[in-house]
Amino acid sequence: MQSLLLISGAGLLAGAMNALAGGGSFVSLPALIAVGVPPVQANASSTVALFPSGVASAWVYRHDISPIGEVSMRALLIATLIGGFAGAGLLLHTSSQAFSFALPWLLLLASLALTFGRRLGEALRGRWHIHAHAVLAIQFLLGIYGGYFGGAVGIMMVAVWGLLDGRDIKRLNALRTLLVTVANASAVLIFVGANAVQWRETLVMLIAATVGGYLGAHAGRRAPSHVIRAGTLLLTYCVTLVFFVKTYGPALWH
Repeated sequence: MQSLLLISGAGLLAGAMNALAGGGSFVSLPALIAVGVPPVQANASSTVALFPSGVASAWVYRHDISPIGEVSMRALLIATLIGGFAGAGLLLHTSSQAFSFALPWLLLLASLALTFGRRLGEALRGRWHIHAHAVLAIQFLLGIYGGYFGGAVGIMMVAVWGLLDGRDIKRLNALRTLLVTVANASAVLIFVGANAVQWRETLVMLIAATVGGYLGAHAGRRAPSHVIRAGTLLLTYCVTLVFFVKTYGPALWH
């Protein structure tokens, strides 16, 4: 019962975080690991649990979706879909020990993307302009990352798109939401088909995350954006630090 309560609370918070600023997997993944789900299965279960809230967000944004520069929507969708399949397959062929070793670095990468991704995109936009084919290739790689881990992948996408499209970041949110959902959809299909999901914990978290996403969307209209961002970043760096200490601390102490 205590495990289910922990997972419910984590799902509620993760759904709210994704609705507000992203980074929900920083809560859902550690919670699943904490209740005894193996790391690879925990990552798969977290992806499945948070997927419905992403679908709902993409549906809300459906009328605002438009392509990036000269890159067609079809090309973006196909690259992301194939990348998501590849990333999910790669995860399933990663041992729990290897994933546990890499997890702190993945969390750090996602934390840095949440912190600097948007500003980096804005800074590079004025200096560089990359070809549409390069954007498509990078989108494929981000699809792989999204299927494998996915932390802050939406922020990474927007940063890359900014080198080709001068639109305001807020106007790219609709496409970001759609393509992150597409990458996750690929991963969900692979994880479910491979029986890599711990269903009891996943279903509890899925329901809680859906509620959290709904409440978070309403809270986001009232809470100051700088407060939301500061709270999100504080949590992500604390979780990252805990995983670094847990993974590498014993070796350093000895």
